[in-house]
Amino acid sequence: MLSSTIQFRVRYSETDQMSYAYHGNYAQYLEMGRIEWLRNLGVSYKKMEETGIMLPVINLNINYLKSAKYDDLLTLKTTLVNKPSVKIDFSYEIYNEQHELLTTANTTLVFINMKTNKPTRPPKYLLEKLEKQH
Repeated sequence: MLSSTIQFRVRYSETDQMSYAYHGNYAQYLEMGRIEWLRNLGVSYKKMEETGIMLPVINLNINYLKSAKYDDLLTLKTTLVNKPSVKIDFSYEIYNEQHELLTTANTTLVFINMKTNKPTRPPKYLLEKLEKQH
């Protein structure tokens, strides 16, 4: 389905003693990809929260195939897996400068009404923007 791509460098503070990107940082990398995916669609996550909808991660699965190291320029591809309902699923691929696939991942997030703290349908404007992409 709909994909977006960002690039970023592994910062020194994100590495372990061996200069490898610490595995715990990958969740933040994936978040950067999701936020940019929304932005590319024309949706601000900040504004979504301001209107009372949040998107917590309820499932995260990462496969580390090869290591990223300090100062590597990485490319992260974020792809919507299917049309969102109460949940939204993304898949991810992270490549290095040599176009080697380093990491694959999947996340599931749920739309939550911040007033009731219960799952809700996606905002209408999000679904409308997705429909325009097809």
